[in-house]
Amino acid sequence: MRNFIKIALALLVFISLMSFEKSSKTEKQTFVKTTVANDTLTWKLLGDIKYVRKKHATYGEVEFPQVNLKLKGYHNKTVYLTGFIVPIDSKNYALSKNVFASCFFCGKSGPETIAGLKFKGTLPKLKTDTYLTIKGTFKVNETDVDNWIYNIENAEIVSKK
Repeated sequence: MRNFIKIALALLVFISLMSFEKSSKTEKQTFVKTTVANDTLTWKLLGDIKYVRKKHATYGEVEFPQVNLKLKGYHNKTVYLTGFIVPIDSKNYALSKNVFASCFFCGKSGPETIAGLKFKGTLPKLKTDTYLTIKGTFKVNETDVDNWIYNIENAEIVSKK
């Protein structure tokens, strides 16, 4: 009887060890290599701005933005920026640091938390608060009070969530 128990126990251990053996059927796994570009600009960097009060011919005294030197270095360069889509009208969009309910039109944010977009090619149909990454040519505006402080021209959607 003792030998039977030893043999049964040995058989049980052997079967258990065999269950951990690699399956003879190997499944081939394929991986698609994707590259997502990191943002060139951050909203923190875009928010590092000062304002200077000056006279304006039409509006009287106005606060003009003074963009930091690092941002000025990106002027006319290709950049990547991630944010939320805010429709301005039927032909214009902006990219915002915040969702529409908290954007600078409605919330406590400033105009430095939004960038005007001019898309390359046909205008895409985008829903409010779509979170996406944009690639385009960065433009800084310190003089035209009727335009955005930041603009991204020839914009293309890199990723959409």
